[in-house]
Formats: sequence, structure tokens, C-alpha cells
Amino acid sequence: MNEAATIKAAAGFPMAEARLIARRFAEPDPKIYWPDFLISALAGWAAFAGAVYSAPFSLLQILLILVASAALFRAVLFTHELAHLKKGTFGAFRLVWNAVVGVPFLVPSYSYTGVHIDHHRPGVYGSTRDGEYVSFGAGAPWRSVAYVLLSFILPLLLLIRFAILTPLSWIIRPMRGLIWRRMSSLAIDLNYDRHPQNKDDDETWLAQETAAALFVVAILSAIALGYLPIAVLGVWYAVTTTILFCNSIRTLGAHAYRFSGDVTVNKLDEFLDSINVPSEDLLTKIIAPVGLRFHATHHLFPATPYHNLPKLHAALVDELSDNRVYLTTSRKSFAHAVATLLQDARAADQRRKSHGRLAAE
Repeated sequence: MNEAATIKAAAGFPMAEARLIARRFAEPDPKIYWPDFLISALAGWAAFAGAVYSAPFSLLQILLILVASAALFRAVLFTHELAHLKKGTFGAFRLVWNAVVGVPFLVPSYSYTGVHIDHHRPGVYGSTRDGEYVSFGAGAPWRSVAYVLLSFILPLLLLIRFAILTPLSWIIRPMRGLIWRRMSSLAIDLNYDRHPQNKDDDETWLAQETAAALFVVAILSAIALGYLPIAVLGVWYAVTTTILFCNSIRTLGAHAYRFSGDVTVNKLDEFLDSINVPSEDLLTKIIAPVGLRFHATHHLFPATPYHNLPKLHAALVDELSDNRVYLTTSRKSFAHAVATLLQDARAADQRRKSHGRLAAE
């Protein structure tokens, strides 16, 4: 959808009706959060342990790594919920999440919370200040490919960040500011410069960072001393890489990424730049667990808890007096969403090259 079509579509969206519908689905239910997270984490770590003690590179080990990756991916992505849950609520859940998956995968909740709030902040979405936005749909297609390939390098960077740079920063104090600004964010924009600490960040960020550093140093020391098999590190790398790879596909399928530069967009523009993949197939649910396949709906009503997003999506489709604009955000699958993104990127790249040739002439 081009810019003119986007403006026209936004003008015809029945936002007042949508708000009334969304009110029915705004309350998070701890009775859903806890069992979903704990079962996912338990299944994931059980498969992880099985993979560590399976024959290296055997079919059984590969299968167990895939099971561990799928279950732990779901558990890890509860960090998205933590970013949106009202501050001061779900305190025990936040603590347990950090202990069970946040620290072991070196992605404590503080690395996402404030960054993600910025992604939803009016005037920030799609701009150069949005760490979760890169103009994939308005640039060269290789940028999307490079982003996916980065999944294989990031686990090593996480190890260096927490095992080496964090302890060093306790001694070399000027490193603290640099680490916070450039190495403390789960952002997709590698140029992202994080804001100074503020009320949107986790208050326990220092405890989380310290726990992650002590954890990784303890695990690496136990492997070096022979208390743990080196397979722990290999399986951790394999599972982490698989999680990051799946998340990169999910991320590419989450938005059209059509905005470029220091833009300012409104809530409806943000919604129309976002994607729903309402498919019920298993692969879609694995790639985008915890409600994230309804990403456009989430950007329209970010306070809606993940367990209510499918219900809200169905209600908006059924109850809006005119649902045509709402349905324009849907894709048939993540393959369809990513293919559309690459097609848009190629078209934008060709237009830029054509303009360059005309200017040269």
C-alpha cells in the first residue's frame, strides 16, 4: 500500500467502534500467564538437558534441540508481555521469568522493556529513534537477508557482552555509559542509541545485569573445570541461534517497514504499517507465539494481553461496521509477509536507482 492509499485507508477506519470492542479484552489473566510460561519453560529445559546428553549431531539430539528451541522461544517471548504489563503488577512473574529464561539466554527483561515502550510511543514509531524499526521495505533487499544472518553471530556477542565487557565495566567506570547506550537493548537497529535511564526502564536493571554476568561466568568456569560438559555451550548456542533465527523471520513479517528517515506517523498509520498473520497452522504459531501473529492488532491496542489478541481480532473482523481497512493488514502466512516485504524492497530499490540515473543524466 503506497502513502496515498495508506492515508485514504486511515481516513475510513472506524476507530471509535474498534475502541469500544477492544475494551472487552483489556484485562490480563495471571491464571493463563503462569501455566503457559511454566509449561513452556519446563518442556524446553527438559529437551535442552536431553540434547546435552544425547550423542553429538545425532538425529535425537537435533530433534531435542528443535523441541527445546520451540518451547523456550515461546517462554522467552513473554518478555514482550512484561514490556506492556502495568508497572507494579506481575512482580513475581517478572522475577521468575528473568531467573528461568531471561538470565540464562542473556536477555534480561530490562534489555527490552524501555526499548519496546519507545516503539509504541507517539512520534517515535518508524523514526530514527525507534530501535525496533529498520526501513526494510523501503531499502535494498540485502538488508533483510543480513538481518536474518545476524542470528548466527548474536549469541557470541551476548557472551562477550556479559562475560567480558560487563565485569570490565565494574572496574573501568566510563564503560558503563557506553554499555547502557549501545549494548543493553534488544533492538534490530544496530545504530540505536538508547535513551538515558528513566521511569519506563526496569528498576532492577542493575541486579538483572549482574545476575546475567555472574551466571555466564559461572557456567563457562564450570565447563572449563570439567563440572559441566562442553555440550552445554554447544546446545545453548544451537538453541539460541534457532530462537533468534525464528524471531528474525517473525520480525520481518511484523511490519511493512515502509517508513524511512525521521518521520512522524499517527496511530492509524502505525497500524497500517503493521501485519497480522491470523493463520491457525502450527508453523505460524511456533514462529509467532504469545499472540505476536496479531501484530497489527497489537499495535492498534498495545495494552491487550496476548491471550485475548485472537479473540479481539475475531471480534474486530465480525463486529466492525466496515472491516475492509482492518483486513488490509492481514497476510496468509509469514512466508507471504516476508515475500511481500522483499518485493516492496526490490521496488523501492529500483525506484531509487532509476532516480539516480535520471539525476546523473
